[in-house]
Amino acid sequence: MTLGQLAPLDYASRVPKLQRSLREASIEALLVTSLTNIRWLTGFTGSSGWLLVTHDELLLVTDGRYGDQASAQLGDAGVHASVGIGQTKAAQIAQVAQAFGTRSVLGFEGAHISFAEHASLSSKLEASWTPTDGLVEAHRRTKDRGELDRMARAAAIADNALAATLPLLGHEPTEIEMRDALEAAMRQLGAEAPSFDTIIAAGANATMPHHRPDQTRIIEGMTVVIDFGALFEGYHSDMTRTFTMGDPTPMQDEVFQVVLQAQRAGVAAVAAGTSGRGIDNLCRASIAGAGWGDWFTHGTGHGVGLQIHESPWLTQSFDDTLQVADVVTVEPGVYRRDFGGVRIEDMVVVTTHGCEPLTKTPKDSPCLPLPPTN
Repeated sequence: MTLGQLAPLDYASRVPKLQRSLREASIEALLVTSLTNIRWLTGFTGSSGWLLVTHDELLLVTDGRYGDQASAQLGDAGVHASVGIGQTKAAQIAQVAQAFGTRSVLGFEGAHISFAEHASLSSKLEASWTPTDGLVEAHRRTKDRGELDRMARAAAIADNALAATLPLLGHEPTEIEMRDALEAAMRQLGAEAPSFDTIIAAGANATMPHHRPDQTRIIEGMTVVIDFGALFEGYHSDMTRTFTMGDPTPMQDEVFQVVLQAQRAGVAAVAAGTSGRGIDNLCRASIAGAGWGDWFTHGTGHGVGLQIHESPWLTQSFDDTLQVADVVTVEPGVYRRDFGGVRIEDMVVVTTHGCEPLTKTPKDSPCLPLPPTN
């Protein structure tokens, strides 16, 4: 696999954007408790930490395990912040309270703080508490060049790992054996880990979109759904391909073509200004028009980045429109007990004129493909 140089991550612009949002919302400070959001803002990757963001200052509070790591990672990211060490949660809360000072309006991430932590902070701060929803995540949606480079690398690792391991299907492996081989290949190619629990679902198991691999042997006549991704420098990829073991039966081919047509239509519709709900409706209508609508049982797609599932969403509940540099999946599927399942998924980046696929493995036939060209 030919590897290009990765652009740096643009940490320098992130905190100022968030601080502007705080001013616009009349919030004097924001307590960031999501570790993913803290990583995106500062580069800190420890498993314990809170970040207090004011209009002109940053305080990262962590415990004694991460003091040196925090200083080093923030320095590498070019983020200027104070680092506070609290050996206990109570000590960390006290540091945040002291740093908050006399400010009167404190925002907090409503989805990322426990009731006990909120209560403890509230007892130490006489402030107006303002819950926020997706304030940092809204900025995370737009991927910078460095993020896109890492996601493209993760996708290329997955593509090449699948090409290297597909011949194993000719030896009737179990689902677990196929999963283990695929994950080992991704690590050998540079992945930190799989992006999520790899799905290998053969035959009747493919009726379950999130089946966990078991000892089922993948044999002639089955369809096999392979849903997986690679994690590279914190960023995820996500791809699904469905194959038939041997020539497809008429029904296998029919369902595959129905899903493929819907998936192609969904990818073609991805563009800045298009709604997530609109793309989901398009894929759903395509499958329903072919008579298989009752068996498309999940949303069409989701955003990907530092998390494998993040905003934006290609679902019935997401009314917002896509933006340039969003990264989303398009993954319709059909699942029926007497048949099995078919899902086809690509991860694409939204551009000014449509989208560009980051996943490259051929998808146009249920027969096993040739290796991708990088």
